[in-house]
Amino acid sequence: MQTQEGERQVKTSQAEHFRLVQSLGEEHIGLEARAQMGDHLDTRVWLRLLACSTQIEQHIRQLLRVHFATSLPRFDYLAQLDRHVDGLRMSILSRNLMVTGGNVTGLTDQLVKDGLVRRTEDPDDRRSWLVSLTKKGRAEFAAMAAEHERWLMEMFAEVPQASKEALYEHLGRLRVHLAQYQAVAEPPAAPKKKRAASR
Repeated sequence: MQTQEGERQVKTSQAEHFRLVQSLGEEHIGLEARAQMGDHLDTRVWLRLLACSTQIEQHIRQLLRVHFATSLPRFDYLAQLDRHVDGLRMSILSRNLMVTGGNVTGLTDQLVKDGLVRRTEDPDDRRSWLVSLTKKGRAEFAAMAAEHERWLMEMFAEVPQASKEALYEHLGRLRVHLAQYQAVAEPPAAPKKKRAASR
């Protein structure tokens, strides 16, 4: 039997969801439309985080395409190199961007062709390549980065400073917790298939 406290929480959750839909409209509720009133708070928090991240990302993608005729993956790639003046090994770049080596190789080929990135042999490891920004790449990224920062500031303008600081701190704690959780909760290896007995 549901307790009065449980019923109160469900009603509060329903009211909050209704207000959110009323404020955003059904067409903008996005990934939170997957949430059900009876879902655990952890599920609803995850969906809200995902919805916010997706909404921001989609808007940034659109602005980069319209103003700079570029994509978010290219912007993220250049941002990594902008922080490492001496260049990065492609394997490290792949890890930092959390994409496959094949994706990084494809992006590198495009950016080298456009004159934004140079690729040189790693003097410490002849089997590896170092990638770094060209003068043109650094100048183009600086222009994009300035606009990118302005867009984000506009999107977050109505959020009080104290709320942003608290959110940043809480999300930092969540990331630490998730890293610790993943370190001890690695999925077990798939069982090896038995070979069919030879006849």
